[in-house]
Amino acid sequence: MSANESPAGRQPTATYDSAFLKACRREPVPHTPVWFMRQAGRSLPEYRKVREGVAMLDSCMRPDLVTEITLQPVRRHGVDAAIYFSDIVVPLKAIGIDLDIKPGVGPVVEQPIRTRADLARLRDLTPEDVAYVTEAIGMLTDELGATPLIGFAGAPFTLASYLVEGGPSRTYENAKAMMYGDPRLWADLLDRLADITAAFLKVQIEAGASAVQLFDSWAGALAPVDYRRSVLPASAKVFDAVADYGVPRIHFGVGTGELLGLLGEAGADVVGVDWRVPLDEAARRVGPGKALQGNLDPTVLFAGTEAVETKAREVLESAAGLEGHVFNLGHGVMPSTDPDALTRLVEYVHTATAR
Repeated sequence: MSANESPAGRQPTATYDSAFLKACRREPVPHTPVWFMRQAGRSLPEYRKVREGVAMLDSCMRPDLVTEITLQPVRRHGVDAAIYFSDIVVPLKAIGIDLDIKPGVGPVVEQPIRTRADLARLRDLTPEDVAYVTEAIGMLTDELGATPLIGFAGAPFTLASYLVEGGPSRTYENAKAMMYGDPRLWADLLDRLADITAAFLKVQIEAGASAVQLFDSWAGALAPVDYRRSVLPASAKVFDAVADYGVPRIHFGVGTGELLGLLGEAGADVVGVDWRVPLDEAARRVGPGKALQGNLDPTVLFAGTEAVETKAREVLESAAGLEGHVFNLGHGVMPSTDPDALTRLVEYVHTATAR
């Protein structure tokens, strides 16, 4: 073991004893750690300033911008972890898929993947394809010191849905039509995406990320039986591929109350919970041996300090019996959120849970 590795394997020693990683490992913590999904983004005026005139995907490929944007919420809010600034479609763009992130719309794929012949467009991802990620994470870990950096990727189902639909969807009719109507093609598509996603996470971990989160943003559109049969194998393949690194693996989806046990079963060490299910009930559904992450409703942040603290206290009370708890929102920070409300929330959670 080299001097910069922890007892868990390849995690950086500097972050190993952080409150965030301790909570992920279900160990005693000095306070409940806090970070927010989408904490680096449009809610911050400093983010809007550095992004002026820079397209989203271009900003994800500039190590200087990625570093600055990732660090902004750590400086401002004092959160217990940073999350790498990127987008779930970055690895797809890196392997040559013709897509763009259109303001007000989201990722749009020029030629959706609908046939077996289209699978040939999904080639393997190599570290050279995303050299800017390695460079940015090296810069970030130097700056962050003892603050962990969370790497992330989109889960195979959510990536497949974008690719098949051609962009965001409310009904997922094309993706579900493939899943139900051509299950072999669907399985092969998700398997290819699992390989690409695993490669992308490996690059991040090997560059210095202390944990990884797999976002299955659209998985809540599925019934449990369909998730187990048609999605879980690919997500499990991703988690299995990075298991030997010894970094905590977080799994999150929106509207996944009925899937919480399956999200953990796929291989997560930490299961993210949206605001619809109280954490004590989520723990019952997930079962023992997993930490939980969540789950304040992001809209509460618009209600004033007293209401935010009341609802945050409810989350903390619901989490009181958990093996491990990472405080987060039940979804991402909304763009019009007052940044000071987030700063006050971090201070409140830290103070209320100090041990």
